[in-house]
Amino acid sequence: MPEFNLDSAGPIFTGLAIYGGLVVAAFWLAMIVWTYRDMRARSRDTFAQILAALLVAVLTVPGLIIYLLLRPRETLSEAYERSLEEEALLQEIEDKPTCPGCKNRVQADWQVCPSCHTRLKKPCIHCGQTLELPWNLCPYCATPQTGQTGHSTRRATTRAPSPQEAWAGYQSAASLEFIDGEE
Repeated sequence: MPEFNLDSAGPIFTGLAIYGGLVVAAFWLAMIVWTYRDMRARSRDTFAQILAALLVAVLTVPGLIIYLLLRPRETLSEAYERSLEEEALLQEIEDKPTCPGCKNRVQADWQVCPSCHTRLKKPCIHCGQTLELPWNLCPYCATPQTGQTGHSTRRATTRAPSPQEAWAGYQSAASLEFIDGEE
């Protein structure tokens, strides 16, 4: 069996020690750079970014563990996305109209609340587009709104409704009870 001579193995151990030291130094430097970049993605505070990098530089692996325990939970981009989602949800909730009488959700084009029969909008006396109740002028056809009930006032050049049309209008108006609900 050949004998192992420590004198001839000295340069090999020195080379391995230098290589191991370079690997440890590269790993240490990589931990510092990763910590700084991670903290930069999680906070705009420059002092906190430098403090986190110094913590890892001085304490090495224990400093990295401490940083991982204390770092902010979400990155700035995650916080921004979350705030956008919250804002979109709030916008969606606010955009849906509600009945002033019973507070149930209603469609934007409904004239009457189906739950409490509160009048929500009125039709234009000329073009029939739905208008807000306080409007005195139709923005679609520029016709002044003179009737409070929303029934059309006929001009002399228009024809009178037939008895069937008059009966149908009477039945639909009689079946709804309009209550102006303002709180």
